Amino acid sequence: MRHEVENDYITAVVKEWRLYCELFPNQPIIKEVHLGGGTPTFFSVENLERLISGLFLTAKRAENHEFSFEGHPNNTSKAHLQKLYDLGFKRVSFGVQDYSEKVQKAIHRIQPLQNVAKVTLWAREIGYTSIGHDLIFGLPFQTLDDVMDTIDKTNSIHPDRLAFYSYAHVPWIKGNGQRGFNEIDLPKDDTKRKLYEMGKLLLVKNDYHEIGMDHFALTTDTMFQSFQKQTLHRNFMGYTSSKTQMMIGLGVSSISDSWYSFAQNEKTIEAYYSKLDNNEIPIFRGHILTDEDLTIRKHILNLMCHFRTSWQDESAYFTELPKILEQLEEMENDGLVLRLENALLVTEKGKPFVRNICMAFDLRLRRSTPQTQLFSMTI
Repeated sequence: MRHEVENDYITAVVKEWRLYCELFPNQPIIKEVHLGGGTPTFFSVENLERLISGLFLTAKRAENHEFSFEGHPNNTSKAHLQKLYDLGFKRVSFGVQDYSEKVQKAIHRIQPLQNVAKVTLWAREIGYTSIGHDLIFGLPFQTLDDVMDTIDKTNSIHPDRLAFYSYAHVPWIKGNGQRGFNEIDLPKDDTKRKLYEMGKLLLVKNDYHEIGMDHFALTTDTMFQSFQKQTLHRNFMGYTSSKTQMMIGLGVSSISDSWYSFAQNEKTIEAYYSKLDNNEIPIFRGHILTDEDLTIRKHILNLMCHFRTSWQDESAYFTELPKILEQLEEMENDGLVLRLENALLVTEKGKPFVRNICMAFDLRLRRSTPQTQLFSMTI
């Protein structure tokens, strides 16, 4: 039964891609492929091969392409890693979260260190050039000792890059039945901040360099090198070493980006299949960016990727900029940002607050959210 479900879904995704290809004037050239959502290795090796082969029946591979995927440490087999490597994938990330058994039970994510170490070693032996681990702070029952222990264990494996995310508590999306904790079990603001600060301190001590928001990398990793060259870019999948104005999201709830517009696919499998059965691209909703949106987007990307932005070019200036800079005066007084004549720099002290700085530029967010909630949203 599961095999049939997998087959149907892969068939649908490939069909969606072919509907897109019918709109393109020329055969597309694919520079990057990312299999995300945290669970691609729940699919069989055969179906993953069928997916990638299906994409390239109507597309070409770019030179120096970069393919990556997310793997679950418990069910990523050596066969998964080998097949995807053979298909052109050279980068993989594994979701670790935290090694505390109490925390793992609360978030229903039981995975011992030996499982993570095993798949990391396999990936290295096969030839993957970048292996990442995803860690999370602010999880239920998580303590400073838990964060220290998790990072010590992570350092013993020494992945090439790390994501160190804040836990996003969204009970309106994930029901209480899906988790083994209550809100009272979550670290509060001050404690959560300490978890981050301790984690960052240990990562830097272990030769990881802070890259943009939430990410750290060794100097040998392409993410660090892109950051140094100021070619780093960020999209819905996270940070990437290359930039494109066209990103196609395939599958349920995925998001596409044409630079001038965003589009999100249907969020239920039934609605997704229904539109494909009618030969429709399964878009659920979207947004066309205004000129103001595009200008704001560039400033936010500059801050997220390079810790600085400039309005020296007349096209980068917008009418509400003086008001935004005025609202950033408190951060400037606290030494978090440095304002020059036509530029804004995020200081070393301000890097942990880059989200808050970006929020000051996000006019749509500011117009729809009470000011008192903006800071707490990022903690």
